[in-house]
Amino acid sequence: MAEAAADQQQEAKAELPNKKKALSGVERAAVLLLSLGEQDAAEVMKHLGPKEVQGLGQTMAQLGGITREQVSDVLSEFVETVDSQTALGVEADDYIRNVLTKALGEDKADSLVDRILLGKGSKGLESLRWMEPRAVAEMIRVEHPQIIAIVLSFLEDDQSAEVLSMLPEQVRTDVTLRIATLDGIQPNALHELDEIFERQFAGGNTSNLKSANMGGIKKAADILNFVDSNVETGVLDNINDVDPELSQNIQDLMFVFDNLADIDDRSIQALLREVPSDTLITALKGSEDAVKDKVFKNMSKRAGEMLKDDLEAKGPVRLSDVEEAQKEILGIARRMAEAGDITLGGKGDQYV
Repeated sequence: MAEAAADQQQEAKAELPNKKKALSGVERAAVLLLSLGEQDAAEVMKHLGPKEVQGLGQTMAQLGGITREQVSDVLSEFVETVDSQTALGVEADDYIRNVLTKALGEDKADSLVDRILLGKGSKGLESLRWMEPRAVAEMIRVEHPQIIAIVLSFLEDDQSAEVLSMLPEQVRTDVTLRIATLDGIQPNALHELDEIFERQFAGGNTSNLKSANMGGIKKAADILNFVDSNVETGVLDNINDVDPELSQNIQDLMFVFDNLADIDDRSIQALLREVPSDTLITALKGSEDAVKDKVFKNMSKRAGEMLKDDLEAKGPVRLSDVEEAQKEILGIARRMAEAGDITLGGKGDQYV
């Protein structure tokens, strides 16, 4: 009895440091919203984009082990921010950027800030982010491929990938080509796109709109990262028939499951902590030996041996199940990379 009590005390002490760990930006935002109460929190979230709402909601649901001291620190930081900054007497853009960065952290705030500052008044396009991909696909299916390319460049990569997958095969290729070669759109042109959207994208020549932040080879690669393998292969093969160099450039920027063998040890260790064991086992059934070696290398000897035993005992697995598991892990990896938790190195990265 005494030994059991001592063990419990030791375990409780061992858990204390975890409760005092530094909170991430999104965790601080979640603590703040939970402290505000339902009505006020709802009012705040009305002003966030769908991805931010989803991320905050998930964090709020999973948040646990927060101490009174941490809550007090979050609230104190928020009060200090309000006291030291207002929208009066300073540039509104700077104020928005600083407040959102403090609330959400730099990585998550960047995309939201860009959308707010570059897309003021773009309510029409912004509403597409909240729609189901199938509804978006139906809405833009008959429009000019240039308009479709601009819309998909505006949406989040995973949403764009689902919309692209629902388009006819030839349209997919044409749209992806246009995304890859799109120079961008001037911020003030987003107002015109809103008007086009309100007229159900009935026309307009957008080929002369040029700026950064939208489109490009990287955007095309990011979207294709999320589509099914057969769609990805079809699009890249068709692009290769038209422009082999562009097809290769897109592939060089894509991050696929086998590229996990190339990321650093710290990143793979952080990723493995977030991946369910069943998903990992299924995904590794169809992976290259280099990926398996990378995973085993970054696990404890005992955990590695258990994983090898589980792989052998798993038996044959359907290719579709393997691809789905790998896709899930890649989704986790990309989210962690966007949050700055890990670093992904694509095929095009070279080190000397």
